[in-house]
Amino acid sequence: MEAIKKIVVIGPESTGKSTLCAKLAARYHTLWVPEYAREYLEKNGADYTFDDLLIIAKGQIELEDRITNQLLALENSSFTIQHSLFIDTDMYVMKVWSEFVFNDCTNWILNRIAERKYDLYLLCDTDLPWVEDDLREYPDEKIRKNLFHFYKDTMVNQSTPWCIISGNYEQRFEKAVKFIEDSSTKKNVQK
Repeated sequence: MEAIKKIVVIGPESTGKSTLCAKLAARYHTLWVPEYAREYLEKNGADYTFDDLLIIAKGQIELEDRITNQLLALENSSFTIQHSLFIDTDMYVMKVWSEFVFNDCTNWILNRIAERKYDLYLLCDTDLPWVEDDLREYPDEKIRKNLFHFYKDTMVNQSTPWCIISGNYEQRFEKAVKFIEDSSTKKNVQK
């Protein structure tokens, strides 16, 4: 069995991350990991503390590991590109969120960033219209762009291949598929 190719979708809130993950998982006949923060905040309320972010981070890791194990357990599945798993949010998101809101980040989150490995990152730009949601905090365009630049700086300063995903929902999907397939082809050629 080939290894699971983990593709993380990150970016500021209301940039189409969940929609993109769901569409990519459907395209490649695989599973995806939703953002645990949404489930946690819906259950516990939108007022959160610095300590809540650690709980959310641990919940995100547990959810990713659980769905990874589900994917590994599937037998006789047909996958287009290896055994891909699409992940809405990782510890980089938790780091940006924690530092942006509280100007601090726990070592636990930083250690998970160092330990966990992913194959590709898709960074969603803020060019989609803001969608109102009780759990979303930053409708202001300037703040959203500022957050995007935090994510972009994070991507520039790490070694996993990544690309910016922009445009309308269909353009984002097409760019993501092209990047995933081009990345897969390049890895196969390099072997």
